[in-house]
Amino acid sequence: MGAQETDSGRAAGSSVNGAPGSGTSGDTGPEGTLRARRAPETGKGERLADWADGRLGLYALAKANMRKVFPDHWSFMLGEICLYSFIVLILTGVYLTLFFEPSGVEVVYHGSYGPLNGIVMTRAYESTLDISFDVRGGLLIRQIHHWAALVFLAGMLVHMMRVFFTGAFRKPREVNWLFGWTLLMLGLITGLTGYSLPDDLLSGTGVRFADGAILSVPVVGTYLSFFLFGGEFPGHDIIPRFFPIHVLLLPGIMLGLVAAHLILVFYHKHTQYPGPGKDQKSVVGMPLLPVYTAKAGGFFFLVFGVLAIMGAVATINPVWAFGPYRPDLVTTGAQPDWYLGFSEGLIRVMPGWEINAFGHTLQLGVFIPFALFPLIMAAIAVYPFVEAWVTGDKREHHVLDRPRNVPTRTALGVAWLTLYAVLLVGGGNDLWATHFHLSINAITWFVRVAVFAGPALAYVLTKRICLGLQRADRDKVLHGRESGTIKMLPHGEYIEVHEPLTPAQRFTLTQHEQAPPYELGPLVDANGVTRRAGPGRRLRARLARALYGPGTRIPKPTAEEYRALTSGDDHHH
Repeated sequence: MGAQETDSGRAAGSSVNGAPGSGTSGDTGPEGTLRARRAPETGKGERLADWADGRLGLYALAKANMRKVFPDHWSFMLGEICLYSFIVLILTGVYLTLFFEPSGVEVVYHGSYGPLNGIVMTRAYESTLDISFDVRGGLLIRQIHHWAALVFLAGMLVHMMRVFFTGAFRKPREVNWLFGWTLLMLGLITGLTGYSLPDDLLSGTGVRFADGAILSVPVVGTYLSFFLFGGEFPGHDIIPRFFPIHVLLLPGIMLGLVAAHLILVFYHKHTQYPGPGKDQKSVVGMPLLPVYTAKAGGFFFLVFGVLAIMGAVATINPVWAFGPYRPDLVTTGAQPDWYLGFSEGLIRVMPGWEINAFGHTLQLGVFIPFALFPLIMAAIAVYPFVEAWVTGDKREHHVLDRPRNVPTRTALGVAWLTLYAVLLVGGGNDLWATHFHLSINAITWFVRVAVFAGPALAYVLTKRICLGLQRADRDKVLHGRESGTIKMLPHGEYIEVHEPLTPAQRFTLTQHEQAPPYELGPLVDANGVTRRAGPGRRLRARLARALYGPGTRIPKPTAEEYRALTSGDDHHH
């Protein structure tokens, strides 16, 4: 750079022999003229950037997106936790793939773990033991991988609940909601396939549980099971088939969905919580570069560090303690990872109903809950479209809702979480019985009743709490915040002094809209002509009245009400 600055300075104006400012140089002749007119040389990095921009158009892309504004709120980091956990999963998974052998061939173990020497096991289980005890850093990477999978799925669930409760799934983000839901479902399947690869007694019990659910499918269940396992359970093909699904097919699809999800976040701009200066057309926050990028990079290493600490100090899935899988054995306390406890709880608490007809048995006690699980998950996927249909709202939304201001949606979300928690208890009914010295039959019947009563009770309580919070917000706007200061008036009355809210605080509490619910309108017009209303419109009107009609929200204070209260002489603030 110093040389370039000297050359440019000499070409710009003066020299020993030339007149100052004349623009000529003391060097004469063609070579001197060329040196005077030659442009300053650029650095290698700048030349590389120019080369890439001329072929890829990176400058225009970077200029349009590097200064893109992102709002700042702690709950937005939930999605980042999912992304960074997924990156950790890919990195650790690549390492484990180098040493794992997905083979169902039986061998006799002679390795570092003495208690299992001489035991017959599959090569898959033997290679898992080798990774744990003989590969440098293998056990640490295995445990980081497992913890990252749990955090990834937990992060996705919490992130989707944040999106649900704040209404971030509304137009134009319905497709992104479906991408996130698909990622969650694929994450469940990826977790199941990865959980089953070591072929230990615990994971083998889980695979047998899945085989029983598949066999319950009417007509085609047996064919599906034989196709999946390459014959009668357990067969020798399930691990070699799970392996490419787990390490190649599902991660590839998920990687594409993550990329599409992030592209849509950029395209639609990020949602933001209500506040002064925040509306449907503007975003208040920090630019992507350098502020957001620096924070995101630091947060990635923080998530990676926490996962590494968890893998180092907290043992998870100690396969050597369970031993190799044998079809004639079942390990005690066999529980799936938490994200599959929901489905197992459905099957455990279902009565053992079955129908025997024409020489065939229909196992309803397994098939009904096996079919309910995808239906319950599908209800989450289609909810944004159902809400838009019931409310008739076709506008774009970039400002989030406060959950208290949409009691119906919040109550439905809490009811679903309650159902999940109840069935999670059912999925571990044996552990609850042994740890708390309870009857397993009593726990099972409690779950059977709570599956219906729990979500209904949670819905009613949550809705009442939201309405109470709306009333509190209304009183706070009209009367101010309680200061805790007691004041005695001249005539002896004691009152609490209220501090008025700032304009920004009042705006945050009153900016939400309260649109009237959808109505059919008069069925007979002014000319006496009957207007037909189909069953779909009638159902829509009933749902709108029940979910968003009178009694489902507290009217927010108006400017006239506020001025009438604050302008009076007897209003004490």
